[in-house]
Amino acid sequence: MRAGVLNVLKPAGATSFSVVSQLRTATRAKRVGHAGTLDPLATGVLPILFESATRLAEFALRLPKTYEADVHLGFRTATDDAESEPEAVAPADDIRAEQLAAALSRFVGRIKQEPPAFSAVKVEGQRAYKRARHGDLTRPAARLVEVYAADLLDFHPGERPVARIRVTCGSGTYLRSLARDLGGALGVGGYLGQLTRTAYGRLRVEDAIPLEELADVEAVHTRLLPPEALLPEMEPVRLTADQEAQVRQGRSVRVLPEPRPGPLRAHDERGRLIALGHTDPLRRTFVPDKVLPPHEIRGFRGDPGLG
Repeated sequence: MRAGVLNVLKPAGATSFSVVSQLRTATRAKRVGHAGTLDPLATGVLPILFESATRLAEFALRLPKTYEADVHLGFRTATDDAESEPEAVAPADDIRAEQLAAALSRFVGRIKQEPPAFSAVKVEGQRAYKRARHGDLTRPAARLVEVYAADLLDFHPGERPVARIRVTCGSGTYLRSLARDLGGALGVGGYLGQLTRTAYGRLRVEDAIPLEELADVEAVHTRLLPPEALLPEMEPVRLTADQEAQVRQGRSVRVLPEPRPGPLRAHDERGRLIALGHTDPLRRTFVPDKVLPPHEIRGFRGDPGLG
C-alpha cells in the first residue's frame, strides 16, 4: 500500500473510526488514519491517510473546513444534537430570518466555545463523554476557536423552526456547540440536526468516494490522491537526485530557484513528495522537517504545482 490521501464520503451512522477500520481491512495497510473526526450522524468529506501520509495529519488539521447544517430552534438536547431527546426551552415561532442571520454573524471570528458534554475532550484526564454517560453533564472549559464565515442558507419558521446554515471554520470548532449557542443567543435554545462536511481544504464533497465503492485495495489505489492533496498552501521546490539523498539524511540543501521564506514541500525529479520543510533565510537553504520513506511514495508523478 503506497502513501496517499483518500477523499471518503462518510455515510450517516458510521463512526470515523469504523471507516478507518474498514479501509484498513480492505487494503491491509500498516498505517491508516483520518484527519478530523466526524460525528456518527454527520456525512461528507472524511480524509483518510495511508502509510507515511499519516505523518501529515498535523498539517492537514490546520486547513479550513466547511459544513452545511440544520439548526433546530426552541429545544435543546443533552448531546447538543439529534442523538438525544429534545427538551422544550421556549417558543420560537416568532423568530425571523433577519433576526437569525444577525445572531449568526456574531459567531464569526475568534470566539470562545464550550465543547459539548458528550465530546472526546479530556476533563481531568477523562474523556468528557465518559463522564457524561455517568450523569456528569459538565461541559469542558471554553476554548478559542475560529469561524471564518457563517451564512444563513435557508429558514423554515413555525412552531419547530429549522435554520440551514453554512459555516467555514478552523480546527477544534464544534458545530454542535455553535447550534446550541446560536439558540441560546436567540433565547430559545437550539441543537444540531443534519450535518454535512462539504469541504476540507481542497477536498470537496462532490468528489468524495462512497464507502461502498472502496471494497478492496485496487478500488482504493485507483482513487488515491498524492499526500500533498491534504496540505496547506506551501511553495513547492524540486530536488535533484543528489539533493534528495542529502535531504533523506536530514541535511539542508540549496535549491534553485531560491524559494521565498516560509513552509515548503520538496519533490523529487518525478514530482513525488519527498519532504516538508522550511527556508533558512541566512544560509538560503531548504531545511527538512519531515521526510517521507522512499518505499511509500511510488506511483505518483508530476505534482501540478511544480510546472
